[in-house]
Amino acid sequence: MKTKLGDLSLLAAAGIVATLAASSALAADPPKSVRIGYAVSLSGVNAQGAAVTTLPAYKLWVDDVNKKGGLMIKEFNKRIPIEITEYDDTSNAETMVRLTERLMTQDKVDFVLPPWSTGFNLAAAPVYMRNGYPHLAVTANSNDAEALVKQMTTLFFFLTPPKNLGGALLEVLGKLKGEGKINNKIVMLSVADQFGAEASAGVTPVMKNAGFDIVISKSYPLGASDLTNEIKEAKASGADTFIAYSYPPDTFMLSNTAVTQGYNPKVFHVGVGTAFARYGAVMKEKAEGVMGIGGWDPKAPGAEDYLKRLVALTNQPGDAWAAPVTYASLQVLEQAIEKAGTLDRKKVLDAVENGGPYQTIVGPVDLKTHIRGKQWGVGQWQNGQFVGIAPSDIPGAKPIIFPKPAW
Repeated sequence: MKTKLGDLSLLAAAGIVATLAASSALAADPPKSVRIGYAVSLSGVNAQGAAVTTLPAYKLWVDDVNKKGGLMIKEFNKRIPIEITEYDDTSNAETMVRLTERLMTQDKVDFVLPPWSTGFNLAAAPVYMRNGYPHLAVTANSNDAEALVKQMTTLFFFLTPPKNLGGALLEVLGKLKGEGKINNKIVMLSVADQFGAEASAGVTPVMKNAGFDIVISKSYPLGASDLTNEIKEAKASGADTFIAYSYPPDTFMLSNTAVTQGYNPKVFHVGVGTAFARYGAVMKEKAEGVMGIGGWDPKAPGAEDYLKRLVALTNQPGDAWAAPVTYASLQVLEQAIEKAGTLDRKKVLDAVENGGPYQTIVGPVDLKTHIRGKQWGVGQWQNGQFVGIAPSDIPGAKPIIFPKPAW
């Protein structure tokens, strides 16, 4: 059978039309927004921590991105604004898990930001894994981090593991003990929560192996209303060093109780909340010399501008530990999405893992191991700011103030 030239032209034209039609069908219209959700503690015992560390960073990042017109998605060759779906988990882990699942399976948002606290993040991790969502777990750390990220390949840790907290603390305490400035006795309290359990379990062997004697090791209930007896026991112990892996309400309570009980150890180290600007505002000159987890360099590139924008938008300066890391994690997400050029979560997940290092307000962040590298473990209030002191080889580290001035 012979085909005429005109017939071939018609066939070719039909083929082009069919190809264009197929391409048009494959190229979906760009979405009106990038839908991002989170279930976080707006009420309940965890609300204070979430309100200072997590929510302001979420709000600032969304504001920053939307002021640029949104996230640049190469697939659609345009910027697309972020739209937020927010739920209150009421500081209940089961509620948080249920709402996180809802965001992914019913609301079908593009990305889900993490909850506040170690326990909540570890509870949520399987939900992220099951649904294929990148899990940028900032307010979480675990002694099993290396094993967890192998089991759950969507999980990324941004804070230092507990054993590294111990290493940073040992750098400080070991030097003081070696110089004969403190004795080898330590009091260690911890909130009866995943965070407290992980921190004390990670730090205790580091201290013991270095010759320290933990003369009191005690946990107290989450939401405790009075820790006077714990402070009295610490005062009677003869230890020069007091350490508490506490949550914000407890951190303030322990500090104020130490003041009223006249307990003034040479080293006073309290947990989450010490880095809050509010701690300095409440304790005033009594904050000087108090140590806690984390710290940062307020002179790092982008840090001052970040703080200025944060205060302008939220009317609070957040904290000097996990709040800037939370914002940095969102900078990673933003850059990973734009590097992937799509909202396809699998491709974005790959970009988070393999596309770094990404530049952030806490420095370059590389997540090839799913665990952020070297970072502050110990900070201290000095001259009205909470600054990083250990590891001391991190740029911007400040010399320690010792002993802590009397209350």
